[in-house]
Amino acid sequence: FEGQAFHTAQWPHEPVCFKGKRVGVIGTGATAIQAIPEIAKTAAQLTVFQRHPNWAAPLHNSKITPEEQKDIKARYDEIYARCWETVGCFIHTPDPRSALDATPQEREALWERLYSEPGFGIWIGNYRDILTDERANALITEFITRKIRERVNDPTIADQLIPKNHGFGLRRLPLESGYFETYNRPNVHLVDVLQSPIERITPQGVRTAKEEYELDILVYATGFDGVTGGYDRIDIRGPHGRRLRDDWKDDLPKTFLGVLNDGFPNLLMVLGPHTSRGNIPRHIEKIVDFNIALVQYMREHGYSRVETRPEEATKWQAEVVKVNKGRLAGKIPSWQTGVNANVPGRQTIRVLGYYGGAARYRELAKKVEAGGYKELMFR
Repeated sequence: FEGQAFHTAQWPHEPVCFKGKRVGVIGTGATAIQAIPEIAKTAAQLTVFQRHPNWAAPLHNSKITPEEQKDIKARYDEIYARCWETVGCFIHTPDPRSALDATPQEREALWERLYSEPGFGIWIGNYRDILTDERANALITEFITRKIRERVNDPTIADQLIPKNHGFGLRRLPLESGYFETYNRPNVHLVDVLQSPIERITPQGVRTAKEEYELDILVYATGFDGVTGGYDRIDIRGPHGRRLRDDWKDDLPKTFLGVLNDGFPNLLMVLGPHTSRGNIPRHIEKIVDFNIALVQYMREHGYSRVETRPEEATKWQAEVVKVNKGRLAGKIPSWQTGVNANVPGRQTIRVLGYYGGAARYRELAKKVEAGGYKELMFR
């Protein structure tokens, strides 16, 4: 490609000017959903190449007044304490009621309110069973489908933007600002690459099975290899040259608390597979606390090597699999379940997170610490 090309994960520090340019975006995942509305504002023409659509909900970001900022800062401790109480470390708590027990009017009222509020409320502040019961999930999926059709003028384009291969909330939910309305703009064109696959990138642009799109700028919003990918990119080797990426390739990772992988001493992971999932910055804080306490324990006792007992890693793996049962998302191929169509060998659904709740995870970690780390071996 002879024009400018960028990947969203390696965006330049200097601003990119799209004004008057013919721009192509490959992908409609979380980052693309944020980038597309902004690019469309100034581009002469924006062509979006979509393989599979994603569900998305309004972000409702707005400027914070000095008074609001002062109030939030004054309540930091309260806000953080609230996060520690919830399943996913967000401020939202699932509604204890079942969507199936509510009347249509009650469901509509709750969903309209959540849809109009900022943040993840429509996803994780919703009825408790929308992510575990297929009937409940079908109801919220129908509501979000209707919202997309209301926001997109062309019924054909609206249909192309509605996922058919998974229900609402069963993959990580992107939040958007005017994403669906962007497709009402005359300078925006949506290309379904399932119907017309991309054959190659040419010096002039993108060639699909049906036609070639001439572009000045090409943006690759093709995602990343989540959960294990960051570790796989490093040639991490344990005793006797054993590679971590090979250890994880064909089977479930075998870790203790997602912190220590069986057979890899002293490799303390901060966000490895089988740690709890949700509001990642909040989770990381407690995992780092656990690792720091462990290193301090080793220093105090003169140890220089730590590893998990194999049987403890096996037990933790079984616990991870057990608490994943009943989650509809666990049946859906996504980066959260280890599936990535762009990465060889990433086609099998795996359980890669602990979904027993953040509070339970912290409780278990504290128990290990208080018990003198009997689950680990030291030298």
